[in-house]
Amino acid sequence: MNFQFTPSQMALRDKACWFAENELKPMAAKWDEEELFPKPMVARAAELGFLGLTIPKEYGGGGAGPIESILVIEELAKGCANTAEVVFDCIIGPIQVIAHHGTTEQKAAILPKAARGEFLMGIAISESHAGSGATDMLSRARIEGNSIVLNGHKAFVEDTSSMTSFLVYTKFSDAPGAKGIGGVIVEKGRSGFRIGPPRKKMGVRGCIQADLYFEDCRVPAENLVVGPGEFSKLMAAFNLERCGNAAMALGIAGAALAEAIAYAKKRTQFGRPLCEFQGLQWKLARLAMRLDAARLLTYRAVANGAQGFPSMLEASMAKAYANEMAVTVTNEALQIFGGLGYLRECPLERMVRDARAWSIAGGTVEIQLNNIASELFGRRFSQRPPLEATKGQRIGVARD
Repeated sequence: MNFQFTPSQMALRDKACWFAENELKPMAAKWDEEELFPKPMVARAAELGFLGLTIPKEYGGGGAGPIESILVIEELAKGCANTAEVVFDCIIGPIQVIAHHGTTEQKAAILPKAARGEFLMGIAISESHAGSGATDMLSRARIEGNSIVLNGHKAFVEDTSSMTSFLVYTKFSDAPGAKGIGGVIVEKGRSGFRIGPPRKKMGVRGCIQADLYFEDCRVPAENLVVGPGEFSKLMAAFNLERCGNAAMALGIAGAALAEAIAYAKKRTQFGRPLCEFQGLQWKLARLAMRLDAARLLTYRAVANGAQGFPSMLEASMAKAYANEMAVTVTNEALQIFGGLGYLRECPLERMVRDARAWSIAGGTVEIQLNNIASELFGRRFSQRPPLEATKGQRIGVARD
């Protein structure tokens, strides 16, 4: 196994590191405080080649692979989680569904614009009653001639202020489970489509979250990306997204650890720097080990996926471990800052909030553990109660 990056990968990482340190980090606190999406950074990220990094060269992109995308996301997240999330959507998120599963016409129409930062696509799958149990979604789509008519709502949709369109996962039939689910592109401005008011979030506050509402929203039939019965294709793409989620956690935790180390060098107590105390030395050493272990799990999952998608087992392990690691590292790093760490003027306060998002987004840690257990036992475990038990519960409630 080769743990060394190529010269081009290291150069790309260094470019992302420079961008994060010099252009993102100085503004990150302002964007968080004002809950303002860093729109100027979208054009800048496109100019630097980050938005089109993994888009095929024939469509104006860089043609890079998953490893390169993970490196970039991790570095950008060290400077600003908001900007990193937008780049994430372009190089690992729904745009990659188009690149892998879209029609020739969809690729030609969307990918060049995405590489230039002119087409940003968010993902809409969760509903207020169907989060981890996504197949319980109630949104519906029907095909009418040359159109698709969509009704329903989606919750917890990120980047709604900046996205130009959304890949909406919806049911086309009442077929059980995922069999009737497909994915449709819905552009902003479509009649019957509206975006709800912004939700107030704990972290990653520059990326606006809101609900989407569809009332007989009609889109062209050619906006269908993956048809009903092919949901497994979309789920396979989630394995790479899980690694991107892990990379976000790596970046935030890496930045927190760096801040803690720097502070431990300069802060003195009892007549000597904090770094001279063995207790803090051990604490920081353990944090560094956890960070590196999460990084290796993430890199392994992506590398084993080659140019395709990682396995569910390795992607779920990487995401679950990185998510929990980021919460631990940012919390412990804040503790090293003491009272200062609890103030808004300290970057650790923001990092703690930002880190917490990733163990929920993209499939909770608990869902990843379910995935891992399924792989260990070689079968899927249903989280739903047996039908007869459900009937009995309903009868009991009725009698009461």
